[in-house]
Amino acid sequence: MIWRLSALLICLSGALHAAECRETEHAGNRYALCQVDLATDELRLFLNDSKGEKLGEFSSVNSVLALEGKKLSFGMNAGMYHEDRGPVGLYLENGKQAQRLITSDGPGNFGLLPNGVFCIGKNSFAVIESRSFAKKPPKCKYASQSGPMLVIGGALHPRFLIDSTSRYVRNGVGVSPDQRKATFVISRNAVTFHEFGSYFRDALKTPNALYFDGNISRLYAPQIGYSGVSWLSEPMGPIVGTVVPAE
Repeated sequence: MIWRLSALLICLSGALHAAECRETEHAGNRYALCQVDLATDELRLFLNDSKGEKLGEFSSVNSVLALEGKKLSFGMNAGMYHEDRGPVGLYLENGKQAQRLITSDGPGNFGLLPNGVFCIGKNSFAVIESRSFAKKPPKCKYASQSGPMLVIGGALHPRFLIDSTSRYVRNGVGVSPDQRKATFVISRNAVTFHEFGSYFRDALKTPNALYFDGNISRLYAPQIGYSGVSWLSEPMGPIVGTVVPAE
């Protein structure tokens, strides 16, 4: 009986530290998602290696983590970036700021205000509208700014059009009402902003959600068959992922 209990505890402890990933459908569109639990998962952001060189790939992140005896369980691109792959807006990694917060409007999806910040704190996850973030900055160990917001206080971004013809593979993150879980989503087919935001609001019930990117969106989730390799072969900027012990 004791050995059975010990075996069960070992299995459970292994499961507690891996993001839960699955595929699903909503309103005629297909999605893959990974849910991260603050109580059991270690979530980080990644940008540079120890020499200051951009990582750019999930394989590079795994190479860095191998030095700690760890690896990625799940990974995703986590915000927009410049040609040099530096983040466009606020970026914090392990408490150190690499880029400042941007609150002005501008071109492209990032400048389609309101945009927002994904914050990984000690006791909570959060998606916060950027100007609200500027007025009362929370304590974030990691943070990445992107845009536009997908869901703001339970409502879709005011500029999303239900009859839009702009369709792309898109990815983003939503946070649960208790701020204990973050759900990272990538569409498996091209979707509009309205459809993508509606998935977070209506299916996932996340009161706040943030868009990460479109065409270059990538997911690393080996447990459901996603290798993170893109036919575009374009390196990424900021990367978010859960860290587990290497086997």
